[in-house]
Amino acid sequence: QVQLVESGGGLVQAGGSLRLSCAASGNIFSINTMGWYRQAPGKQRELVADITSSSTTTYVDSVKGRFTISRDNAKNTVYLHMNSLKPEDTAVYYCNVDISRPERVYAYWGQGTQVTVSS
Repeated sequence: QVQLVESGGGLVQAGGSLRLSCAASGNIFSINTMGWYRQAPGKQRELVADITSSSTTTYVDSVKGRFTISRDNAKNTVYLHMNSLKPEDTAVYYCNVDISRPERVYAYWGQGTQVTVSS
């Protein structure tokens, strides 16, 4: 089993910053891509950013220049640094981790952390 523990969400004013963390533990063989998704009320879950094992990053257009994703492989942890937050960034943020085992790749999800940006 693999556990993902997220932290760092909260309430912040527009223009403020937050840092989300997601630590993986348990039966980890090899971590591939790590990422952050978000889901706002009434909307579909969307990819915010992800980072591969070779540190190649991808961002949704709406957060480019404001958010930075990073990972610490020694700690099996992925971070999302969010700056210049806007009310439209309000959502539940979920981390997603792809873990390779000899037989296949498994995807795991965190429990979600609420980010609320007030105007």
